[in-house]
Amino acid sequence: MVLPSAHSRIFRAEMRALWAAVRDDRPALALPAFFPADAYAQVKAIPDPREDWETRLVGELDLDVRAAHALLGPRSGARALTVSVPSAFAHWVPPGVCANRVGYYEVPNARVVYRVGGAVRSFGIASLISWRGLWFVVHLGAVVRQTSGGVVDAPGEGAGISAPSSTC
Repeated sequence: MVLPSAHSRIFRAEMRALWAAVRDDRPALALPAFFPADAYAQVKAIPDPREDWETRLVGELDLDVRAAHALLGPRSGARALTVSVPSAFAHWVPPGVCANRVGYYEVPNARVVYRVGGAVRSFGIASLISWRGLWFVVHLGAVVRQTSGGVVDAPGEGAGISAPSSTC
């Protein structure tokens, strides 16, 4: 039950991996920032959580990384500036909620802030969840999907604004 820091060396490394995946259109590079399969298998109270992780969660991550890359544009020269995590929106998700067998912290609507063509822009990370005192991306583009394609969460000019939300 440790609230993770968004200022740790490990978190910064995770976010560099996520940015590299988006910048280079190589979703597999984001996996160090993504909620681990073994952790997901322990957390979820669903049939075959490993299959769900591989087919649904990683599949959606792949689509969302590609959509975010398309937002940047080919050979954009975009440079990451920061990832803003709204710690005030972090909340404990107790066991039994959202089909989970163990609890964890969740924070919605973090923002990836970057510069492209002289302009500051951003997009959201729909949901970060905690595991053993670290934040991990679990949903990049959307928690609840309205499409079978990739989603970019709230792209916009400037650093953007995070808002509280529940995610399951």
